[in-house]
Amino acid sequence: MQMTFEASSSVTLLFDFWSVHGPTGMVLSVFVVLLLTVFFEILKVWRVWLSSGSALTRPPPPYAAASSRRAESCCALDASPSESSLTSTETEPLRPRNSWLQHVIQTCLHVLQVTLGYMLMLCVMSYNVWIFLGVVVGSGLGYYVAFPLLGQMSLFSRVRH
Repeated sequence: MQMTFEASSSVTLLFDFWSVHGPTGMVLSVFVVLLLTVFFEILKVWRVWLSSGSALTRPPPPYAAASSRRAESCCALDASPSESSLTSTETEPLRPRNSWLQHVIQTCLHVLQVTLGYMLMLCVMSYNVWIFLGVVVGSGLGYYVAFPLLGQMSLFSRVRH
């Protein structure tokens, strides 16, 4: 097994049937690996978006109950503006969600992400320069595409709620 990088047009990736023996096959394989890496980066952002949208509400801070009891007392110091500004008087209504189904979806996406990540790592471990560059460029391109989507998704989720 070779343990140094080489710029060859012959490589076997992941499985025996994915054996490349020419420049055309190498270009196609690099393109496939690049697309898998872009999908990997988009999958990471999608999981973050799903987990941020799955939270029902923020729980009240632990000091909210004690502060509300103190606000009922007659002492002026307990009801000072600084103390009352720490507590949230408005609570968001609970949005009913099927948390079990979301957990199963998150688990499946996690398994897919880990599997794809290991497959990309094994592609890099073929020690082919072109495959390595495909993974690196795909990762950069995927991040470039996916990171702005995260901002748009969070904006969409705020509008949706």
